[in-house]
Amino acid sequence: MTEKRVRVRFAPSPTGPLHIGGVRTALFNYLFARKNNGDFILRIEDTDQNRYVPGTEDYIIESLKWCRIVFNEGVGVGGDYNPYRQSERKEIYRKYAEKLINTGYAYYAFDSGEELEELRKRLESKKAKNTSYCAATRSEMKNSFTLNPEEIENRVQAGPYVIRFKMPANEEITFYDLIRHQVTVDSSTLDDKVLFKSDGMPTYHLANVVDDYLMQISHVIRGEEWLPSTPLHVMLYRAFGWENYMPQFAHLPLLLKPDGKGKLSKRDGDRLGFPVFPLQWKDPQTGEISTGYREEGYLHDAFVNMLAFLGWNPGTTQEIFSIEELTEHFSLERVQKAGAKFDPEKTKWFNQQYLKKLSNEEITDLLMPELISRKIDVCHDYVIRVVEALRERVVFIKDFFNEGKYFFISPDTYDPQFTAKKWTSETPGLLAELVAELKQTHDFTAANLEMSVKSWLEKKGINPGQAMSALRLALVGSNSGPGIFLIIDILGKEEALTRIENAVKKINNNS
Repeated sequence: MTEKRVRVRFAPSPTGPLHIGGVRTALFNYLFARKNNGDFILRIEDTDQNRYVPGTEDYIIESLKWCRIVFNEGVGVGGDYNPYRQSERKEIYRKYAEKLINTGYAYYAFDSGEELEELRKRLESKKAKNTSYCAATRSEMKNSFTLNPEEIENRVQAGPYVIRFKMPANEEITFYDLIRHQVTVDSSTLDDKVLFKSDGMPTYHLANVVDDYLMQISHVIRGEEWLPSTPLHVMLYRAFGWENYMPQFAHLPLLLKPDGKGKLSKRDGDRLGFPVFPLQWKDPQTGEISTGYREEGYLHDAFVNMLAFLGWNPGTTQEIFSIEELTEHFSLERVQKAGAKFDPEKTKWFNQQYLKKLSNEEITDLLMPELISRKIDVCHDYVIRVVEALRERVVFIKDFFNEGKYFFISPDTYDPQFTAKKWTSETPGLLAELVAELKQTHDFTAANLEMSVKSWLEKKGINPGQAMSALRLALVGSNSGPGIFLIIDILGKEEALTRIENAVKKINNNS
């Protein structure tokens, strides 16, 4: 028998921006397909039209594109199983829903919202284990089991109605999960889920199973939150006679808050001070803006590497992986069952490691647009020197400006605490003498400057620590930055001397 071709799908709903948990699901599907020379499909599950949010489909595609998670079939790409938006496939689902009706695995239900709420309250008052529409309660409601054929026909014609799955009573439903192994559920704990809604659209459950079958999906790799739905999906495969074509399931662990207490939600990011979305998102209804990893300055490779370690490990101490290495090492067997705590500081560490791997020229190419946006006009070679001086100190590209602003803009204010500690009545005279000495110096390289200035200070009997602190204050405006002679070397003779002279004037005037 020919082995089944690996075909996996990422099937998000366009009901809001793509959470990093969704991106991780897409990544694991992509790695699995790539490792097994299979197909990775993007399917948009937009059956819930009431919760549809404009712009989210484009956001999903742009997010995957930024992460370099490439799908070779699906929305925007096409393929043999078009269309890949479920809203464009509704007639397909109607046919399969009616097939379940005809074979006795599903039934029409005509209950109103008020009647369903009354059922729930009644069951709760009785402290029933299952407070839903199920095998134990369907005989009390308005459906195919309690109405005569003529009334059923009239109600179907008049509408509204839903089609529910007839979940068997007291049956053990067992399936195998590649991460959680054997899972068994008692059917009496499950409700008769709606498969087809009154608006003519299928629910997730029906559309999901029908599409996975028709698109020949071999493995369903999705979040743990879908694990409770899997028994119904298994029963649907059986009801349709597709059990031999049922995909293998793998339910990924939840992403947890940094403290491990609860699922990481879409609201947690801005509240806790880190992004939970790959890209910035502006809510089309409220105008509220949520931060994204791309806009915060994360490199896409670092972001993907971080995501891979949320619930998976290679079994070694290696942490930095290229996408090729992730593909080679990835396996569902090494995906954990327990929830994965999100660590924002570790995420920064990943970005720093990837930044260190870039050459000075590559970093400069990324930094130049940031400087141009700030209307800073500096040449490429100058920026390369700044990058070389600061690269071990930064986490993000934007840090080169934030941490090294003095390389691009002459200070116009001076740290008051540092000034009070290091600027004395003797400092202006000392710096004036030093300026005169530096004007006579032709070799303005860091090594020569250090030798010349230290020699001059020794000859004058001046405390080097006090002098260097005052010099740093004049050039930088604070007590930050790399070696002071390297700073002078990069700034150049004219700029360095002008800054020292300006500092003497400004600090004395403010004293």
